[in-house]
Amino acid sequence: MNIIEQTKNGVTFLSADGIDAAGGAAHGFSTRRGGVSQGMWASLNLGVSRGDDPDHVRENYRRFFSAIGADGARLAMTNQVHGGAVRCVTTADVKAGPYDKVGYEADGLMTDLPGVTLLVYSADCIPILFYDPCRRVVAAVHAGWRGTAAGIASTAVARMREVYGCNPADILAAIGPGIGPDCFETHEDVPNAMTAALSTAVLQHIKIKENGKFAVDLKGINATRLEQEGLLPENIAVCRECTACLGDKYWSHRRLGTNRGSMAAAIQLA
Repeated sequence: MNIIEQTKNGVTFLSADGIDAAGGAAHGFSTRRGGVSQGMWASLNLGVSRGDDPDHVRENYRRFFSAIGADGARLAMTNQVHGGAVRCVTTADVKAGPYDKVGYEADGLMTDLPGVTLLVYSADCIPILFYDPCRRVVAAVHAGWRGTAAGIASTAVARMREVYGCNPADILAAIGPGIGPDCFETHEDVPNAMTAALSTAVLQHIKIKENGKFAVDLKGINATRLEQEGLLPENIAVCRECTACLGDKYWSHRRLGTNRGSMAAAIQLA
């Protein structure tokens, strides 16, 4: 399975060809191209807490949902806290718009409700979308380094199995754009957290640099964890593009700090 880039009506986004081929789930990872926001938010900002004009953000959502084929009338968002919790979305969690208030904290969402678009946000952290075409279940996860160390990708698979009876071998997973290992330079606290939580299997994704710091491949670690949970390697797509390197295409917190917009990853059962 591969990550592919598409542009529809001026909106550039990424998707997984295997999820497209399976049918039944609209999905996509946004870029910063194709919106109406101005200034430091130009142009496709989907962050509702960045200080952007709400009318611009709402129009950006309308364009993004139209491009990926989601109707966007029923949404499920979350207050992300860089943790490892995955919430089961019910009708009580459904919102009508991106500015509606959410009363819970989680970094992952999952549901079997048709027509509900799950949303997670990122600007260097790793977004992951899941689809089980057999059990008709979708999930969306925000995996920063703390969430990765907490095993949130594994938790999503385990929760899909426990709550909905999903077989990991049936699950398709798309790992979206995020910071790459060359730009994600850290001190030893991050590698130590990864190995303490996830075992030495992650060492293949951690390299020491000449300056004594470490390069950590968060996408590779999450892909390895998904395979350990029983996903087939051919059912995992990984976007190799680095959000910190491609400033004209992606928002990056490491590059821009708080003066920026945000990307979103979305998935919706038909």
